[in-house]
Amino acid sequence: MAAVATANVDKLKSEVAALSQISDNEKNGFINLVSRYVSGGEAEHVEWSKIQTPTDEVVVPYDGLAPTPDDPAEIKTLLDKLVVLKLNGGLGTTMGCTGPKSVIEVRNGLTFLDLIVIQIETLNNKYGSSVPLLLMNSFNTHDDTQKIVEKYTKSNVQIHTFNQSQYPRLVVEDFSPLPSKGQTGKDGWYPPGHGDVFPSLKNSGKLDLLLSQGKEYVFVANSDNLGAVVDLKILNHLIHKKNEYCMEVTPKTLADVKGGTLISYEGRVQLLEIAQVPDAHVNEFKSIEKFKIFNTNNLWVNLNAIKRLVEADALKMEIIPNPKEVDGVKVLQLETAAGAAIRFFNHAIGINVPRSRFLPVKATSDLLLVQSDLYTLEDGFVIRNKARTNPANPTIELGPEFKKVGNFLSRFKSIPSILELDSLKVSGDVWFGAGVVLKG
Repeated sequence: MAAVATANVDKLKSEVAALSQISDNEKNGFINLVSRYVSGGEAEHVEWSKIQTPTDEVVVPYDGLAPTPDDPAEIKTLLDKLVVLKLNGGLGTTMGCTGPKSVIEVRNGLTFLDLIVIQIETLNNKYGSSVPLLLMNSFNTHDDTQKIVEKYTKSNVQIHTFNQSQYPRLVVEDFSPLPSKGQTGKDGWYPPGHGDVFPSLKNSGKLDLLLSQGKEYVFVANSDNLGAVVDLKILNHLIHKKNEYCMEVTPKTLADVKGGTLISYEGRVQLLEIAQVPDAHVNEFKSIEKFKIFNTNNLWVNLNAIKRLVEADALKMEIIPNPKEVDGVKVLQLETAAGAAIRFFNHAIGINVPRSRFLPVKATSDLLLVQSDLYTLEDGFVIRNKARTNPANPTIELGPEFKKVGNFLSRFKSIPSILELDSLKVSGDVWFGAGVVLKG
């Protein structure tokens, strides 16, 4: 098997070398990923008996963090070390939109991206700081995003964009890159997951630029998570404790049973994903008794540590194989996740944050929540209505007629009041009039 694999990789190497559309860095990154995959680098099963529940030193309770300094000058000093990076590689196709997902309107005519810029603008205005915004695009979202960010040129936020890697899809049958089979359009390629944020930050030149400006920490989050706003208490904690990496986790509910969780394993903190769990233990993994927290994908990482680890080629995250089909051809995408990098950083921790820091909009049912009276908008921040006594959000299930944003919007004369709603399931050809109140 090993000999076959090596021959395959050698053949692949020469075919990839001939692809003119991507850089040498991308070619090398791709070949490295494939070599690790064929030598067994995909999600390795953990030894179940060695898993330990992390202590409060490893997963720090948010309430235990020191309060934010009172002095605005001290806050400015903290903020001047910070960069905000939003993962902006995804398209809005699942919600029936073309273009980057971050330009879907969330509330009051403002898009995800508008809200992100307003939030950072508010911070920079208040403290006289210069927190920049980085957008990691994919080849799918790059062109559109370049046009969209032009409208922010007058804001006091410096916006940088860079692309994550573009890798060729692998034809399963003969282990060759799909683009060399004549599929040179977008379907021949894929972005290799957000674990690629670290090498792409370095390869784009942005990492060295930020370090030269005195920046120390990057706050990485999905652009569709409305709860992922800059938190001064967390930033203050990391700078004082010299933690190189911090993952925000939050208590699991039954809706999050598949989310990755943090464990202590062989003396280090590690992300445990469902793919690494032996079949016999999957139900245990999904129970909210033993594994009480899950990864929100809000990550805080030290920039010098990223540079050190990328240059040493030390970030060997578990590989996630993602099989797809393009025009009837079975292909494989090898991806990595940024959260899995936690075990390579020194003094890495989790912080168990309030649920309000995890408010992703993955479907129109989430859009209904954030457009309703459950939330208000202040300075770009989506804030939960204090009038709702239940800390959990209602569960909302909308039928396929509501799946696309356009259809969703056309079916509501106005968004119903859901302050006292527990759960809602809509099936069939339903339309909502104005001033509807949903309860119970």
